Amino acid sequence: VAEANDTFTDLMKMQAPIIALGLDSAEVGYPPSLFEDVFARARAEGLRITAHAGEEGPPEYVRQALDLLGAERIDHGIRSLEDPDLVARLVEEQIPLTVCPLSNVRLRVVDTLADHPLRRMLEAGLSVSVNSDDPAYFGGYVDDAFTALREHLGLTDEERAVLARNSMRAAFL
Repeated sequence: VAEANDTFTDLMKMQAPIIALGLDSAEVGYPPSLFEDVFARARAEGLRITAHAGEEGPPEYVRQALDLLGAERIDHGIRSLEDPDLVARLVEEQIPLTVCPLSNVRLRVVDTLADHPLRRMLEAGLSVSVNSDDPAYFGGYVDDAFTALREHLGLTDEERAVLARNSMRAAFL
């Protein structure tokens, strides 16, 4: 946590054109609540906020990212489905979830792409987009993820169009 604050301090000294701060890396054992101070500083600087939550960590991590960090977007968030009240909130507030199916399989968050909850997320009304995570490490870019999802989940052209539109709405442009 101290390193996060130090890194943010160094980043702000650079005077670089930065528009957002994200919480990333391993979730388990590192709940968003640990990083509340650095994200308060980021919000005070006018930065937009995204947070890696609800992939390997519990739905509570998504709540913490929203309530304590001020996240406008959740990276991953697939375990949100375990909490109906959280799903209702995410739908109501239209919080984007940037889902990375290929890395979810590689990290064993889901057993196979056929088991991925992406379609259930869409059916629940969640604002979901398809993303690549770290393409070289996890073995695929966004187009690979779309192709794999069409093959394993049978996503229709319309569903894939919704996912693409959601990605544009989720971008911090």
